[in-house]
Amino acid sequence: MDSDGDSGRRSDDGRDESPADRADRKWGDLLQEIRVAQTGVQILFGFLLTVAFTPLFHQLGHVEKGIYVCTVVLGSVTTGALVAPVSFHRILAGRHIKPTAVIWASRLTVVGLVLLLATMTSSLVLVLRVASHGGYWPWLVAGVVLWYLVCWFVLPLWVRQRHSTDRRQ
Repeated sequence: MDSDGDSGRRSDDGRDESPADRADRKWGDLLQEIRVAQTGVQILFGFLLTVAFTPLFHQLGHVEKGIYVCTVVLGSVTTGALVAPVSFHRILAGRHIKPTAVIWASRLTVVGLVLLLATMTSSLVLVLRVASHGGYWPWLVAGVVLWYLVCWFVLPLWVRQRHSTDRRQ
């Protein structure tokens, strides 16, 4: 116990929190982050589900219909991965295993982000392939995917590597 009666609550990063407080904070942060991704993927997935019922869909070729099916499946599994942390929270609440739940929910969120990247890429391929009349659509898709990779993974990992110490946050 230190001089202010704090029995060792200060963590490696200087925060004054117990392991349970830390798990609660991380859980709250994670849920806030997921809300943004969930909304986007649910809107995209909902839109994708309606495409097969439009008149133009039946005029698409076999390749475009294959891309569409792939995109819908990707949207579905992306939704599953990004909604899974909510299920974790509900099923594991009150079991005193929140630190473990946070780890698994965080992993599922990263998987969901990778799947979201695949879903967005597949959606772009489908739309730009149908909407453009030139051979430039692969370049547009590649440019947008590169942008997503930089924004979602490269930049955060670079900042983490550049500004982190050995302490975990």
